[in-house]
Amino acid sequence: MQGPVLSIIVPTFNERDNIPRLVGALDACLVGVEWELIVVDDDSPDQTAAVVRAQACANHRVRCLHRIGRRGLSSACIEGMLSSSAPVVAVMDGDLQHDERLLPDMLKVLLQGGYDIVVGSRYMAGGSIGEWDGMRALTSRWATRLSRPLVPAGLTDPMSGFFAMRREVFERLVRRTSGMGFKLLLDVLASSPHPLRFIELPYEFRSRQAGESKLDSQVAWDYVMLLLDKSIGRFVPVRLVTFCLVGGSGVLIHFSLLWVLYRWLAVPFAWGQGIATLLAMTSNFILNNIITYRDQRLRGWQWLRGWLSFVLVCSLGAVGNVGVASYLFTQQFHWGLSALAGILVGTVWNYAVTSSYTWKVKAR
Repeated sequence: MQGPVLSIIVPTFNERDNIPRLVGALDACLVGVEWELIVVDDDSPDQTAAVVRAQACANHRVRCLHRIGRRGLSSACIEGMLSSSAPVVAVMDGDLQHDERLLPDMLKVLLQGGYDIVVGSRYMAGGSIGEWDGMRALTSRWATRLSRPLVPAGLTDPMSGFFAMRREVFERLVRRTSGMGFKLLLDVLASSPHPLRFIELPYEFRSRQAGESKLDSQVAWDYVMLLLDKSIGRFVPVRLVTFCLVGGSGVLIHFSLLWVLYRWLAVPFAWGQGIATLLAMTSNFILNNIITYRDQRLRGWQWLRGWLSFVLVCSLGAVGNVGVASYLFTQQFHWGLSALAGILVGTVWNYAVTSSYTWKVKAR
C-alpha cells in the first residue's frame, strides 16, 4: 500500500462532535489523493480521542495521537508532524473553521517545488474573516502588527492557523521552534535559519460548527510569551522572565502580609516573617503553575507534591541568597550590590531546580 502524500495534523481539545464531520469533509475534497489525518488530542474530557479511534476503525486514513499530562496547540502540531512520514504536512483546526477545500491546491503548489510553505490567508484579496465581531477582528489586527518584526515582509496573515509545508523544510527547523502558545506558523517563520519561500492562498474563515472557542486571556499571554521567546529567547529563557515577574509579585505579597501581621495584628516579627514567607512562596507556586508552566500544570496530588518541593527548593534558595549577600558585604561590596547578587543567585537557583524537578518529574 502506498504511503500518504499529505498528512493533515489537527490538534484537539473537546472537539468530539466535529471529528466525524471533519473526516467526511476531507474524504469529499481529497478524492484521488493519498492522505492521512493525525488528530493530536490533549486528553479531552469529552472523550474526543475515543471518537477519533472509532473513526479510525472505519477509515484507515485516520490516526489518533493521545497526549496525557501535556497541553498546547503548537506542541501538539509539532508532535503530530514528527509522527508522520508524508512529504507534505498540513495544519488545520478541528472546529471546521478552516476551509478544507483549499488543501488540494496547497498540496499541488508544494509538490511543484517552487515554495516551502503555503499559508491560508484571511486577509489577502479573496479571503475573509467571516462573521467575526469587532473586538475579535481588532485583537487579530493588533496581534498581526506585533508579529511583523519576526515574519517575512509581504505576508498578509502571519496569525493563520491553516498552512502546509514540505517535510524536509520542517525537519530543518523543528529543533529551533519553541512549541509555545497557539501560533505555530509564527513560530516556524521566526525559527527558520533561512527565509522561507512562501505563497498565500485566500479562504473565508467559517463559523464554528460545534463546541466552544478556546480563546481566553491565557491564550493571549501565551502569544506574548512566544513573541518574547523569538526576540530575546536566545539570550534569556522566556520562562525565567515569567518566573522573575511572578517572584516580583511574591515580594509585594510578602511585605503586604508582613505589614498587616506585624503592624496591625501585633504578631511577633519572627512569626510574621515566617507566615508571610510561606504564603508568598505559595502564591508564587500557584502563579507559576498557572502561567509559567501552564503546559506542565500540576493537579491533584501532583499539585501538593509540587508545592512541597517548591517550598523546600525556595527555602534553600533563600539561604543561598542571604549567604552570598552577607559574604560580599563582608568583602566591602556596596550593600545594594551585595543584596542584588544574593537575589540573583537565589532566583537562578529556584528557577533551575524547580524547572528540572518540581514541574519536570511529571513529564518523565
